[in-house]
Formats: sequence, C-alpha cells, structure tokens
Amino acid sequence: MSVLSSSAGSFAKNLRCKECGRVYPLEPAHVCEFCFGPLEVFYDYEALSRVLTRRRIESGPPTMWRYADLLPCRAETAVDIGTGFTPLLRAPNLGRALGLDRLYVKNDCQNPTWSFKDRVVSVATSVAREFEFDTLACASTGNLANSVSAHAARAGLKACVFIPADLEQGKIVGSAVYGPTLVAVEGSYDDVNRLCSELGDRYPWAFVNINVRPYYAEGSKTLGYEVCEQLGWRAPDHCIVPLASGSLFTKIYKGIKELAWLGLVEWNATRMSGAQAAGCSPIFEAWQRQSYNIRPQKPNTIAKSLAIGNPADGYNALQVLAQTSGAAAAVTDDEIVEGIKLLAETEGIFAETAGGVVVAGLRRLVQEGHVSPDELVVAFITGAGLKTQEAVAPALAPALTIRPTIDSFEEALASAYGGPVGKAVLPPGRSGALAGRRS
Repeated sequence: MSVLSSSAGSFAKNLRCKECGRVYPLEPAHVCEFCFGPLEVFYDYEALSRVLTRRRIESGPPTMWRYADLLPCRAETAVDIGTGFTPLLRAPNLGRALGLDRLYVKNDCQNPTWSFKDRVVSVATSVAREFEFDTLACASTGNLANSVSAHAARAGLKACVFIPADLEQGKIVGSAVYGPTLVAVEGSYDDVNRLCSELGDRYPWAFVNINVRPYYAEGSKTLGYEVCEQLGWRAPDHCIVPLASGSLFTKIYKGIKELAWLGLVEWNATRMSGAQAAGCSPIFEAWQRQSYNIRPQKPNTIAKSLAIGNPADGYNALQVLAQTSGAAAAVTDDEIVEGIKLLAETEGIFAETAGGVVVAGLRRLVQEGHVSPDELVVAFITGAGLKTQEAVAPALAPALTIRPTIDSFEEALASAYGGPVGKAVLPPGRSGALAGRRS
C-alpha cells in the first residue's frame, strides 16, 4: 500500500495522535500504537498561509472541493459528485418560534445522497484511491452506507456496506440502488462497528470510518468553512450540531479555527453546542455529570442516524463543549417528531430525525438560557426527511378524502376546520400562527 506525502499536491504533513502527540506517516492508520489514542491529519499551516486566500477559495468550484488546499488529498484526483456548498438560509420563521433574532439553517439535505456524509466519503474515497484500495467498506447507521455506495460506483470501486438490520427502508433502498454488497447485521450500530473493526484486520479494504478514518473525518471541516464564507467571511457566534460519534461536532469547530489561524476570518470564540436523542445520549449524560468519562448506552430511539451508544469521538466532543462554553441537550422521540414538523412548517425544509433532534435540542437550549436571543446561531441540518418517513408519518394529519365536487370539498373543509359549509377557511400555517401569537 502506498504512503501519501505532502509533495503529492496536498498540504497534509503527517498523522498525529490527539492524546500523546506522536507523529506517524500519512498511511492507512487510525490508532496510536503507543497510547491507543485517535490519529488526526496535521497540515503544513505555514506553507498554507503563504498561498491560501479568500480569492483563491472563491475562484474554486461550487462544491466542497473549493477548500481542497485544506483537505488531505490531491484535488486533481478527487472523487467529486457535486457535494457541498449547500444553502445557508436565514430562518426568520423558525427563529420567531424559538425566540432567536439571527437564526440560520445550514441545509445539508441537498447533498447528492441527501446527507452530510457525502463530505466525509468524498475525501475518504479520494484517499482510498491514492492508497490503491479497490474496495470501499463501512459500518453505518444508514446515511454513510448510502454515500459509500454512491461514491464507490462513481470511482469504479467495489463496495461492501454493513448496517443494522432494523434500519429505515428509505436508507436501505438508498444504498442498494447503487449495487454494493449490502450486509444487514442483527444488532445495534455498535455491534456493526465492532464487526467491521475485526473485518478490517482480515480484509484489505478501505473501511472509511475505521482504517482511513483520520482522512474521512476531515471532510466535515468543510461545513465550518462554508458557513464562514457564506456569512461573508465571519465566524458564527453559536453552532448547534447533532451528536453521534462526536466527529462532526469537533471537525466543524476545527474548520472554523483553521480559517482563523490562517487569517481568513477574525477569531470570534464560536460557541459549540450539541443535541442528542434521549434514547441514546452518552455524550449528553457525561456532560451533565461534568465528566469526560463516556458510559456506553444501548440505543432506543427513532433517531437511528445518531444511535451510537459508544461514540468514538465522545471524549473530544466533551472537550470542545467545555472549551467553547457550549452546552448539550437530549430530547425525547416525541420532541424529535415535533422538531421535524416545526422546521418543515416554518422554513419548508423536511429533515430526517437528526434534524428533529437539532431543532428540538435548540429549543431546549434556548429555554434553559444556553443560547442568547441576539446571538448569530447556525443550526446544522444534516440529512433529508424522505429517508426517515416512518418516524414522522403517524403524527401527520390525514388527507381530506372527497368526491370530485365543490360541495364535497367544502363539506370536508368545514368538518376538518370548522365554520359553515361554503365559508370554511384553511387554518394558518405554522409560521403564520406563531407570528400571530407573538404579535
């Protein structure tokens, strides 16, 4: 297997242990041999500072690869299916509902396989090809399997993806359509991940979230880069991010810090807060105890994409929470469904369960005084709702079934919403009703 070098067109310099600081070459490795700490890509920031400018970034493609200089692989060989530079939307209706004056939504539902996982997999696939792997593999709660399957197809690689057997049908179809070897494991995500860790020692495959994890994780930084650029090259005051393994949370913060280190944005001491489902909240539970000790949990929640009971980057996520004066929230399944509906009814964005966790978690954090009304807040919505229809469908109003006549329509309208037949009116939308109550 070949070893990458910074002379190959990337500013990536080496791998470093996040615990003891030991340095390793750029190779397929993810754990320190001395202290078993996680490895992370380190860059030649001095060289970067000499060439990287806002203009250089802005002249790049309208995808995450406009930030190629800050990623651990060569831009000219990147596997790019159009991921990134997704909308950052001002969310005034949702802001009014939650009591926030400057709320933005980063809508990563619009990536090619409809989740932020396309960012990490684009990097992982590019690196896997540079390492001369012929097979991509992963342990996944669904979104990652979708993305690995799609990127392998584009790159001409074989794919083998492992998922819990009880996954949502939309996510199963969203992988199978690309033609991977799809393996449904009877157990939780943690069982799937443990199996893949064992298989990674036996098969010479690129397990994107295991042996090439240090490179894969760097793709999440592009969310931080994009938000700062889309805000006019400024860092937000407060980010609200879903917590699963904890990697997304820490890498968004790393991206914001890197732009500040390189002088592309002013340092703003961005606060980082996270949200989990109450049915799988090991990071939140440790935060509540004011401890860095993660106690693994057995997941029991509709938010399957966040159902990681033993989060690999939980310790680092807790460090970021503490360093940035952030906070954490855990919300029930009912609150998750309400969060999905609230985002859809106020801003026209249909998010999966992780999005419901973020919206409900943000509401909780505002109520508890952890988020100030005048802060510039960015809520990260990381996946699209058509993947998890089962979670929200039972809570939605049924269609009005009528005969094809005006009389039948007006009778049904009057029955559903009140008022005499012929004069019934539609109820206000969620944002209108909320605005009315606040006026």
